[in-house]
Amino acid sequence: MSDTATVTRSDAEQDADATVGRFIWYELMTTDQDAAIAFYEKVVGWKATDQQMSDSHGARYMILNAGDRGVGGILQLNQAMLDGGARPGWLGYIHVSDTDVAAKSIAQAGGAVHLGPQDIPDVGRFAMVTDPGGAAFYIMTPTPRDDAPPPAEPMTPGHVGWHELYAGNGEKAAFDFYSGQFGWEQMDEMDMGPMGKYRIFGLDGIQLGGIMNKPKDMPASSWTYYFVVGDIDAAVERVNAAGGTVREGPMEVPGSAWIIQGTDPQGASFALVGFRG
Repeated sequence: MSDTATVTRSDAEQDADATVGRFIWYELMTTDQDAAIAFYEKVVGWKATDQQMSDSHGARYMILNAGDRGVGGILQLNQAMLDGGARPGWLGYIHVSDTDVAAKSIAQAGGAVHLGPQDIPDVGRFAMVTDPGGAAFYIMTPTPRDDAPPPAEPMTPGHVGWHELYAGNGEKAAFDFYSGQFGWEQMDEMDMGPMGKYRIFGLDGIQLGGIMNKPKDMPASSWTYYFVVGDIDAAVERVNAAGGTVREGPMEVPGSAWIIQGTDPQGASFALVGFRG
């Protein structure tokens, strides 16, 4: 084998490197899959397609698409999951280069591994974990694909425009954990008075989200994902018409964007970001 062949890497591998350390997928676990699909199709504009899961349970997994690109999926909670304490909610997947190594590192850093690592045929290897403050997320090493698209541009409708962590162990400790595990960089911080600091993180000079202290009245540490919509006021009308609840907002944030936080009809928290006019 020539020296050139030794160092040459496929386009799929190089594209995969571009997303290491970033959220690459979002998954809703819910008690009513069809109703949840109808809600998010109306509110966010996704189109759902069926993908049979290749396991013995034959679970129905629905892919949520923004245009011709998959953004996330919806999975029905079964009785065993509910009996184990699972409740409707969104979880994000962070791309890692080696799921087994990353899971071990997360546990050594004070987090916990709750599921896996294990393989999803033709998709990748994943594990469900929590950070030291108790916030849950997935890590995944995707199977390289020659047709994998590059990351979407910021504020592309139907994609996720912001990631926000309410940290159960404090925003500084949480940032240090994620920075150590995934290479996140601090890009800015804002003083929120009695609520502490809002620490903005990113990768390669691109802002990805913020970390703040978990409010005392919030039952558990968690991630919130902001789905990009066009006009925020029109989106509020769609949330209300589809049976959801707007808990906070619309509220203006830096960059002239507006956000809301809400709850879908099955009780899962979600957030939207868009503009006015």
